[in-house]
Amino acid sequence: MSLPLRFALRELRGGLSGLRLLAVCLILGVAALAGVGSLASAITQGLSERGQLVLGGDVEADLTSRFATPDERALLAKQGVVSEVVRLRAMAARVGSDDRILAEVKAVDGNWPLYGVFRIAGGGRLLPGTAAIAPALADKLALKTGDRLAIGAGAFTVAGIVAEEPDKAGEGFGFGPGVIIRRADLDATGLLAPGSLFRTHYRLKLPPGVAPPAVVEAVRKAAPDAGFQFQDRSNGAPGTRQFVDRLGQFLTLVGLTALVVAGVGVAGGVSAYLGARTRTIATLKTLGADTATIRAVYLWQIGLVTLGAVVIGLAIGAVTPWVAVQFAADSLPVPPSLRPQWAALASAAAYGVLIALAFALWPLAQAARMPAARLFRSLTERRDRPGIGIVAVMGVAAAAIIGIAVANATDRLFVLGFIGAALGLIALLWGLAALVAWAAARAPRPRGTLARLALANLHRPGAPTRQLIVALGLGLTLFSTLAVIETNFDGQINRTLPDRAPSFFVIDIPNEDLAAFRGVVAKAAPAAAITTVPSLRGPVTAVKGVPVARLNAPPGAWILRGDRGLSYAADFPPANTLVSGKWWPRDYAGPPLVSIDHDAAAALNLGIGDEITVSVLGVDVTARIASTRKIDWQSLGFNFAILFAPGTLEAAPHSWMATLAVQPDEERAVQAGIGRAFPTASIVRVKDVIGQVGDLLRQLSTAIRAAASVTVAAGIAVLVGALAAGARARTYDAVLLKLLGATRGQVARATLAEYGLLALMVAGLALLLGGFAGWYTVTQVFKLEWQPDWWPVVATVLAGGAVTVLLGLAGSWRALSARPNVVLREL
Repeated sequence: MSLPLRFALRELRGGLSGLRLLAVCLILGVAALAGVGSLASAITQGLSERGQLVLGGDVEADLTSRFATPDERALLAKQGVVSEVVRLRAMAARVGSDDRILAEVKAVDGNWPLYGVFRIAGGGRLLPGTAAIAPALADKLALKTGDRLAIGAGAFTVAGIVAEEPDKAGEGFGFGPGVIIRRADLDATGLLAPGSLFRTHYRLKLPPGVAPPAVVEAVRKAAPDAGFQFQDRSNGAPGTRQFVDRLGQFLTLVGLTALVVAGVGVAGGVSAYLGARTRTIATLKTLGADTATIRAVYLWQIGLVTLGAVVIGLAIGAVTPWVAVQFAADSLPVPPSLRPQWAALASAAAYGVLIALAFALWPLAQAARMPAARLFRSLTERRDRPGIGIVAVMGVAAAAIIGIAVANATDRLFVLGFIGAALGLIALLWGLAALVAWAAARAPRPRGTLARLALANLHRPGAPTRQLIVALGLGLTLFSTLAVIETNFDGQINRTLPDRAPSFFVIDIPNEDLAAFRGVVAKAAPAAAITTVPSLRGPVTAVKGVPVARLNAPPGAWILRGDRGLSYAADFPPANTLVSGKWWPRDYAGPPLVSIDHDAAAALNLGIGDEITVSVLGVDVTARIASTRKIDWQSLGFNFAILFAPGTLEAAPHSWMATLAVQPDEERAVQAGIGRAFPTASIVRVKDVIGQVGDLLRQLSTAIRAAASVTVAAGIAVLVGALAAGARARTYDAVLLKLLGATRGQVARATLAEYGLLALMVAGLALLLGGFAGWYTVTQVFKLEWQPDWWPVVATVLAGGAVTVLLGLAGSWRALSARPNVVLREL
């Protein structure tokens, strides 16, 4: 291999002008994959490294709506230092004001935090009778240090604004800004009435060398009926980790799609480079070089450039976590680890090398196989197809790419489905491109000379029609799909949801004060529509008699994750459809029965007559499944995955929830009246929640569009590569047309018509395919109404088409400017 390497290095001394496109395409794709993979891995590693901080301890044992008994507390204390933290929602207001907002209240004891540092801005301290507030709460209620804050039935002095809260990242999504008070002050708020919804977290700081799993197992064995739900420091924020993993996986697949598109550009760049080296290859063959030597010379060159491009792409990806910390630290759940994420970088490097191999071999094999005599007249010769060996190597490279993607996936079925859909879309675009070329060749000839020339350029030998339709079509289809989905989400959030949604959700209404609550609402809004339901919470602890801790739960078993909202009903709930079984009679008075969500039952293979056990205030309640229901979660009413028959839960301490639909001008009076009469009840203003969801979806859309933009950039690189590959032929075409009397303006108009027609077809295909993909995602995956806003979608694809035309014209300008006498002397 020394001789081909020496030839390769000698030829590369002349510069990389012909292989720049190869390098640009690979840098784009590898940087996108390395960046997304590094950031997701760095956040996950940050969660692992800060597991104790995120969780607030080495082990956490959670209870719902109750506290540990003295015996249970003593059992936990035997394992290590215990900290008790209570979390619940409550209304907060400036003392003397009727303006109240929902806040996330956290009551902490003297041992909190077990790990990390809690800090109040300005050096304040959390003393008895004081509260530390989040910056958002201070802004909304115009609070400052020393002001008085009402929470429930209690009043607190603002100690200051929270500057550092070590376990904040593990608490997940909240409906309001946070407030931290002392655990001893919680009783004075009246928020712990029987039936109130709250969550008690017992965090343990273990002695050195003690393994968390052993402690969890010991507590489970000693208190099997306590109903504790455990987490340990190895996965302090499972919801955040799962979200990061899934988003990272999806963005990686989008980046891989971009790299595949870039692979088409790689093929175009290599083809253009080898086209410019045609005479060199022919000369080497004339002097005795065989096909293997020629292939080795240019394989070395492509390999060296690929290596350099991959290294640059990896360098960009490696610094992505650092860039994210500098510019978007507030948007990250935890500070990411700034160490190199070698696994993510290795995967991106493997993808880049394999894509280069898969797409560069075809044009390289074509050039190497062609005899010298045919190479000298290559402009008029059709190139041979590579042999079976080259095709086999390309197939192995493609299989390796799919294998790496599946091996790194957290949801392998989703990855396989995405890859299958992407390959199907590529095949469809390729077939449509072939159909366009076939139709252009057989279409009636236009009368105008320039129109005939533009039409002929779509199907002439070496025409870039297929490459451009596939590459740009894939990128614009992805953008079009995202635009359709995003406009549908915007429509749901801005129009449909507000029309359907009630004005308020009210929770923690005392059981004994339900009639008084109705009276307060009726006084402030006589025509208000009120719906009330009993409310409890508790986790599923066993399925078919098997404890949840011993179940190998499938991915769709969301009903087993954390607490579930529980209720009881005599009448069949609205916005539900009975799927199987029978609904109980209104006067049912038999053994415990439940009706559960049909999808949840299917995920756990549950049927009519099977048993499910739920922990209610520490008491395990086992009930037989009487029916399954299909729930319309879009109804924005009270929907419960688990509903009990009458006679089981009524005696348990519980509260009520209500939905209120009032006129906009009555909202303030209703909210103030409920706040004064029931200070321990929490009022959720639905418009605020919808706004938060909208902000979250917009942030997700921004991240996805940023990844998808790499696909469009790769498509543009493909366009540049196609122009470079056909530059010689276009130059000769332009010269011959000029010799026959055409002006540069006429040739330019023909080129403009060619690329305009091509852009129109690509934009139309992207709009059609993107609309279908968006419709399927919105209606079949998310089960939402179909109401897109087509203007942003059309603008997206038209912008892509305009870029195609402008770049096509710019790339052909050199050929249009060629002087006939200079070009003819080089023939």
